[in-house]
Amino acid sequence: MRIAIGLEYRGAGFCGWQSQPQGCGVQDAVEAAVTAIAGTRTAVTAAGRTDAGVHAALQIAHFDVTAARPLTAWVRGVNSHLPPGIAVLWAREVGEDFHARFAAVQRGYRYVLLNHPVRPALHDGLIGWHHRPLDADAMNRAAMHLIGRHDFSAFRAAECQARSPVKELRRAQVERHGDYLLCDFQADGFLHHMVRNLMGCLIQVGAGVRPAEWMAQLLASRDRTLAAPTFDAAGLYLAHIRYPAHFDLPENPDRWPFAT
Repeated sequence: MRIAIGLEYRGAGFCGWQSQPQGCGVQDAVEAAVTAIAGTRTAVTAAGRTDAGVHAALQIAHFDVTAARPLTAWVRGVNSHLPPGIAVLWAREVGEDFHARFAAVQRGYRYVLLNHPVRPALHDGLIGWHHRPLDADAMNRAAMHLIGRHDFSAFRAAECQARSPVKELRRAQVERHGDYLLCDFQADGFLHHMVRNLMGCLIQVGAGVRPAEWMAQLLASRDRTLAAPTFDAAGLYLAHIRYPAHFDLPENPDRWPFAT
């Protein structure tokens, strides 16, 4: 049978989702825990391969097993074998037509940014930080230039393995809540470092270094060297993954730590 699971994890301390020879990937820990419950070596496939230091409020993965186990075993049982920074939130039995990566029709990321002169301590490693005042309205005007289907090469990491740089960005929004900026991005897919590169550019606009129209110029240039440096991974969260309705999977986490 095929099992889909929803996960949350704290990216600090892991070298990203993908399995690594040194065993430091979130995937390494999840596969070891699932294998312990399944009783046989079990591969786990995720919806997205988050980078080192990037968190997940909701990551969705699937695996195939022959062992009959109650769904609770794939939650509490697997969690008993996971390190404290990773937890399974739910498990569902799904059909063979479900694939965590290829069946997804939309992904969403949220960047949580503290905009305050003093760096964070309590949330160190969990949020980004910029010390100078940022104009959220200017950032939103810049973000509007990104909406739609475009070639996002100007915001693509050199090591990106995506077959095409063309993505449909459906939402790019910045909301201020006191000293915090919640920056939400939704698309049919994302390129390697795309959100962190967008954040670096939006912050330059918010700080008054660049005008909002600069974002449109960058997009049209398709030149990564003209854009801002890649921003810190600490505040980035994989926030939601949407699938066709017939799979009947939860879309949003119940314990999102930075809800509005």
